[in-house]
Order: sequence, then C-alpha cells, then structure tokens
Amino acid sequence: MPFLGQDWRSPGWSWTKTEHGWKRIVFYGHELEDNNREIDLKELCSGNNENLFVGDVCELATTKRKKDFYNNNTKSQFVFRDKWIYVQKGSTKERHGYCTLGEALNRLDFSSAIQDLRRFNYVAKLFQLIARSQLTSLSGAAQKNYFNILEKIVRKVLEDHYNPRLVKELLQDLSSTLNNLTVHVGRCVLVGNVNIWLCRLETILKWQQQLNNLQIPKQMCDGMSFNDLPLYMQNKILYKLSDAYDIINLGQATPTLHILSENRTLWKRLCHFHFSDKQFCRNLVLTKSDNVDWKLMYFTLQKHYPMKEQYGDTLHFCKHCSILFWKDCGHPCTANDPDSCLMPISPQHFIDLFKF
Repeated sequence: MPFLGQDWRSPGWSWTKTEHGWKRIVFYGHELEDNNREIDLKELCSGNNENLFVGDVCELATTKRKKDFYNNNTKSQFVFRDKWIYVQKGSTKERHGYCTLGEALNRLDFSSAIQDLRRFNYVAKLFQLIARSQLTSLSGAAQKNYFNILEKIVRKVLEDHYNPRLVKELLQDLSSTLNNLTVHVGRCVLVGNVNIWLCRLETILKWQQQLNNLQIPKQMCDGMSFNDLPLYMQNKILYKLSDAYDIINLGQATPTLHILSENRTLWKRLCHFHFSDKQFCRNLVLTKSDNVDWKLMYFTLQKHYPMKEQYGDTLHFCKHCSILFWKDCGHPCTANDPDSCLMPISPQHFIDLFKF
C-alpha cells in the first residue's frame, strides 16, 4: 500500500527537479543527519533561502525536528495525556499484542506521583521490587525512564528529607542487583552497552554517599512542639505508626518517648496488625515470667513472614475494563457501578500483573 503523505517521495524533505530526476535539497553542502542540532527552520523559511521549506512541508519538518530534539535531549521523554493503561495479557479480535511492565512504567506518570506524599512510599517500594527481580525484563527505553525517575526520588529526599531510609534500601538492592548482573552473570542479560551500566553503578554509589551524609536541620519553632503535647496524645500518635523502626527512632528522642515506645500493649497491637494468630502460635516468644515479649516476638515474626503493607494511595485496577490507573486521575469506565469494580493494587501485585 503506498504511503499517502504530504510529500509522497519523503515527508519533511525538500526536493527539486533536475535533468536526471528529482534530487533532494541539501543544507550547507551536507545532509542533515544530526537531529540534535539546533536549526530554526522558521528562520530558513522566512529568509532568502529560495523557499527551501514551504507551506505544509515546512510545518511538518519543524514538528519532526522538535520531536527528535525533545526525545534525544530531555530526560522526561514519555508524555501521555492519559494516566491509565489497558492491561492486556493476550491477543483478541479487538486488540493485538500485550502490555509489558516497561510500557506500564512509562505510561502511569510515576514522575508526578513521587511529588505526592501519599504515593511516594508506594512508588519507592515498587521500584525496589523492580530492582530486585524485574530490571532485566525492562526495555532500554523503560530502563532509561526508570533511572530518570529514580534520580528524581533521590533529589526529593535530599531536598525534603522525606523517608531517606526507604530510598537507602532501594539503592542498596539496586546496587546489589547491578553488581551481580555486571560481574557474575555477564553483560548478555543487560540492554545496552556495559559501560553505561558501570556509569549507572557509579551514579548509584554517589547517591548513596549523598544520603549517608544527609543532615536534617533542627527545626526552630517558637510554638508548641511534640513534647508539649499531653502524654495520652503522644501515646496515641505512637499507636498510629505501623513501622517498628519509626517507633524505635522516635523513642530515642526523649526519655519520655523511650518509655512510651517500650509499652507492651503498643508492640502487641503492632504484631496483630502485621501478622495472624496462626503465625503467633508457631513463633511464640516468652519471658522468664511466662509473659509474651511482644517486641521480641515482632522481630522474630518479621524474619519469617512478610509484613502488612500500608500506603496513603495506591494504583487501582478496574476488573470490568482491565485498566490500571491512579484513582484520582480516573479512567473511561463503562460499568454501571464503577466503584464496585475497583481493586487496589499492591506493588507486588503490580509486578505479578505483567508476568506471563
């Protein structure tokens, strides 16, 4: 089938008729092979260049040049209006092909999601799971996008001092995976030149050093502080924390908080939040007085069982439309009751959706 474009010979190029046939016009005595070069085609159109680009051809060439320059010189190379993706695992009469993890990583706008504190932990955990097992399944473009978003995550932690421990664990897992792939497994499993991956390893090391040297400045506040709150309110805040390390770190702030953080009831509720009763029976930890040491029991159970994950906001999957999306952005659902079809997706479930 012939190509029906604005210029059937080659869209975006300018041609002239000679005795030997049609010949393409060349700029400055050589062909335009470098799309990254900054050439203002509007000036070429308006100047005394014998109308090298005229009419629609000029507009098409300008659009193509801007697209090539944007894709090659910017880090945010994936821009989509829709913030959702159709998860397809096989070909049908209506749709052909399938959706990959890399495509979902490019389409779901994680760059904007990390700016939302409700979604930051979710994206960081997802990137940690990808670093552990799914890095080699990403395409070259998806890997590039992965490291671009990761750079923004590190920059946000350095600027806002938000949850550096989680990002340190992410970088540690990513560094271990890349060391194993580049040194032990070999370069055959990696997309791209091995030197690029070695440069990425150096960049990860630099990020780790920056996070290790991170100093959170002391907040100078003349108003009410956390220590000024009544004890029952401080204790209530501790009960809202679901991470044991947050409770331990908070308990190191003052002697009063240390006493509150060692409360048996606090650790008992934390155990019941993350683990089931059957898991308690298999790993019961008792003190000398035959009482349950709930703090020690928590860390014992943590070694054997996964903990319950809790996030401010997650991706959602519509079982009616098979669409994955951020709930605030919405999606074109055709169900009578869209809310009844929604299912929150954990980071691990996100990975499992794209395993074929």
